[in-house]
Amino acid sequence: MRILHTSDWHLGRSFHREDLLAAQAAFVDHLVETVTAERVECVLISGDVYDRALPAVDAVKLCNEALERLAERARVVLIAGNHDSARRLGFGSALMDAAGVHVRTDFATVGEPVIVGDAAIYGIPYLEPELVRHPWSLDERTHAAALAEAMRRVRDDAAGRAERSVVLAHAFVTGGESSESERDISVGGSSQVSASVFEGVDYAALGHLHGAWRITDRVRYSGSPLAYSFSEEKHVKGSWLIDLTGEAVAGEFVQAPVPRRLARVRGRIDDLLTDAAYDEFEDRWLQVTLTDARRPSAAMERLRRRFPHTLVLGFDPEGGAADGVRTWSERVRERSALDVAGDFVAEVTDAPATEAERALLHDAFEACRRKEALT
Repeated sequence: MRILHTSDWHLGRSFHREDLLAAQAAFVDHLVETVTAERVECVLISGDVYDRALPAVDAVKLCNEALERLAERARVVLIAGNHDSARRLGFGSALMDAAGVHVRTDFATVGEPVIVGDAAIYGIPYLEPELVRHPWSLDERTHAAALAEAMRRVRDDAAGRAERSVVLAHAFVTGGESSESERDISVGGSSQVSASVFEGVDYAALGHLHGAWRITDRVRYSGSPLAYSFSEEKHVKGSWLIDLTGEAVAGEFVQAPVPRRLARVRGRIDDLLTDAAYDEFEDRWLQVTLTDARRPSAAMERLRRRFPHTLVLGFDPEGGAADGVRTWSERVRERSALDVAGDFVAEVTDAPATEAERALLHDAFEACRRKEALT
C-alpha cells in the first residue's frame, strides 16, 4: 500500500501581502506529478485545505481542480482542519465518495473508515473540545479527551477488520514544534496531545503543525507545502511518501518546489546596503531587523533598492531603545489572546484585570471559537 501524506495547504493565504496562489498551484502540479510517477494508491490530506472558513473564489477553484486531477490517479481522503469550515468543506461529500474523493468533516463518523485496498482509513477532523464534549459525554473539555474518544471509536471498529488501520487527524501532538503561522487551538492553556493516543494504528497522518515532523515511524506531520511565516525559514517543505508493507512502515520525504527562499537578517542599515556578505539575500523574501542606535529615515524604501523582496521591517537598536518603546509584534510575541486582552483592560483601567474580568474574557474567546467551528 503506497500513500502520499500532505496537509495544511491553506489555499488562498498570502505571505505578508504577497499573493501565493500561483505558488500553491505549482505545488498542486508537483503533487499530481508525484502521484503519477510514484504510483500512489491513496492521497491523504490532513486538514486546513483552505486558510479560512469562507475561502476566496480562486482558492475554491484551485481546490476543485486539485481534487479532480488527483482523483483521476488515486483515491483521495481528506479531513477538515481548524481553519476550514467543516459544514462547507463537507458539502456534497456523499456524492464525492462515488468519485473516489472522500471528505470527512463530521466527528460523528470517525469510526467509519474508507476502505482503500487492504487499508481501513479513518478520518478524524479537527475536534473542537466544547462541541464534542456533550455528544460524546466526555468528562473533560480538552483536546486530549476528544482525540482519545475518537481513537477509541476507531479501535472498536478496527478490531473487527482484517485491513491495516490508517488515521488522519488534525491536532497538536507532542513531539512537533509550532511556528508563528499556526492558529492557537489551546483550551484552558493546553493544546498538546500525547502521541501514545495513536498506539496500535499502522500509520497516523497528522496535520496542523507546519513543519515536517516524524514523531515516530508511524506518526508523522507532513507540514505545509509552503512557508507561511518567517519562523519557517529553516523548514524543508513537502509530503511523506509512505509504503505499508507487512508490519513495516517506510517513509520518504518528497520535497516541494520553493517559490522564493526566506531569510531573516539584522544589522545596521549602512552595513546591510553595502556589505557583499549580504549578496545572497537579494532575491529572497526578507524580514529585516535594524540595529542602528536611531531609527533610520525611509528605511524600507532604501532597503528595497538592494533587497526588492523585503516584506517585514523591525527595529531593535543595540543596547535597547532609549525610549523603551517596543513594536506591537514584539509586545504580543508568544502571548495568548487572553493575555493580550488582559493587557488592554489594564491599559484602559489603570489596573490589572481581575479574576472575574479574565473569566469573562475567557468565556468570550471560547464563544468565538465555538461560533467559528460551527460556521
